This record gives sequence, C-alpha cells and structure tokens, in this order.
Amino acid sequence: MDKFMEAAIEEARKGLAEGGIPIGSVIVYEGRILGRGHNRRVQNGSVVLHGEMDAFENAGRQPASVYQNCTLYTTLSPCPMCSGAILLYGIPKVIIGENETFLGEEELLRSRGIEVVLADSEECKNMMKAFIRDRPELWNEDIGV
Repeated sequence: MDKFMEAAIEEARKGLAEGGIPIGSVIVYEGRILGRGHNRRVQNGSVVLHGEMDAFENAGRQPASVYQNCTLYTTLSPCPMCSGAILLYGIPKVIIGENETFLGEEELLRSRGIEVVLADSEECKNMMKAFIRDRPELWNEDIGV
C-alpha cells in the first residue's frame, strides 16, 4: 500500500480511538506530508472538522503555488464541503481510499479537471462499515442526514 494512504489510514484509526469518526487525510507536497488530520467533529464539538479540513488546517497557510502541486489522500470519498476546499486551493490530484460506504463529489472534482484515483482499500471499507454499523446516529450526523 502507498505510504501516504497508510498515513491517512493511521489518522482514521486515531479518530476512531478518540471516539470520533474514522476518516483520515494527508496532504502531500514534494514527497512529504505537509498536513495530516482526521475527523474531529465529535472530539472538538466542531461542525466542519472533517478529515480533509483538519489536514488543511494542519498544513497551515500556504501559497497557492504549493497547494497547486499537492496530492490529497483521504480514506473516504470527499463530501461537498471538503471537495469545495480541494477546488478552492487548487489541489490537482485526490487519492481516495474507498467510496462504497459514501460517494462524495468525485464527479464534481473530475469535471473541474482534478485527477481522482480510487485506491479501493479493503481496510478503509471495513473500518467504515464497522463504524456505520456500530454508530449509525453519529454517521448520519456527520453526513447531514
């Protein structure tokens, strides 16, 4: 498995261990992780700290020229909010762990010229399926249902 997807999965595991939703993300620039994060909505009482948003926050302020040369890895297909941040900052490539448990805005990203790659990770699928089975109310809250 790609070491950066493994880092995103590690972030998802952290979120689960903290009592949150197991979604992780890393932003990679020039072969190194610029920002990493996991869904912290529960832990921080936040409405916006999805895994991708946390990774952006932890990457800090960067010039557009940096973000325009990054790859974002995420364990789950990005929702509309996270896809908006990807578009806003011009991330050209997104690698997704899985999109079976939730299909986000992949078509929107593609329509805007972003390369979207599905890793189709069994580990990502199994982690989300178990979480959704065990905590459906929390999952529904996270996706706005």
